Amino acid sequence: MGEFPLIAAVIKDQPQLPGTSVGPGDDAAVVAAPDGRVVISVDMLVDGVHFRTDWATGEQIGRRAALASMADIAAMGAAPTSLVVAISAPGTTPTDLILGIGKGLHEAAHEAGAAVVGGDMTRSETLTIAVTVLGDLQGSHPVLRSGARPGDEVAVIGRLGWAAAGLAVLSRGFRSPAAVVGAYRVPEPPLRAGITASASGATSMIDVSDGLLADLGHIAQESNVSINIRRAALDVNTRLVEVASALGKDPMEWVLTGGDDHPLVATFPHGATLPPGWQLIGTVGSIGDLGAVVTVDGSERDEPGGWDHFR
Repeated sequence: MGEFPLIAAVIKDQPQLPGTSVGPGDDAAVVAAPDGRVVISVDMLVDGVHFRTDWATGEQIGRRAALASMADIAAMGAAPTSLVVAISAPGTTPTDLILGIGKGLHEAAHEAGAAVVGGDMTRSETLTIAVTVLGDLQGSHPVLRSGARPGDEVAVIGRLGWAAAGLAVLSRGFRSPAAVVGAYRVPEPPLRAGITASASGATSMIDVSDGLLADLGHIAQESNVSINIRRAALDVNTRLVEVASALGKDPMEWVLTGGDDHPLVATFPHGATLPPGWQLIGTVGSIGDLGAVVTVDGSERDEPGGWDHFR
């Protein structure tokens, strides 16, 4: 098909938001920044590392790329507004796969109140998708990883462990149960929950991309605090229990260390009224002899688990 006809096909008839004065097709996009500040994040997804084309359709891959990237904006207490996407792929990549990825990106962005405003396409040895997301704080302060204080409470919203269960199923060569496989293919991050958490006084926040304990570890380090999670407070869905039993796995391990679901976890002042959907799971304490760590029921784990690209 060629580079430029393919780009034209990907961006054809895609709607833009009123705040976009120049969209795809020029050297750069021009978008409004009503708040006067722009929240920016970038995520890169690589075939064989973050997704597999034999496990998901192009549309599912595109949706996953957009949603995972927009979750970082939500974790700052902002709303995603614009996406810029770069795709590199082998020359033998089926055109329909790229068109499907473009469709998934556009649809997920549109559902979140955002739009794909530009990007780039090039050839490479491995299919790679890089998504840069712009966000709007809408007049509020950004919620950082460094704001947790001793006495705060830890709460989470969204699914935990589902994508990890789906990955375990797919890795065994199965394609069901559909619920967990679907969770791995396309996450369901609670994008609007970041804004409501900010309005409710969240002191710190992060999206769980690499695992609950691992990502809470970033908050502990940046805030110079300790965090304790209560197992009994964590919801382990019966579907996860069933899948774990069939595979000989511990569902709680998926909940504590599994990534790719992109729920939000935040800290709130003690006694604060949480927005709907948020569930208390732990507390923030001062640094003790163990330093800035995350414990489970008061005990430190040998390994926090979670995903680390270079470990």
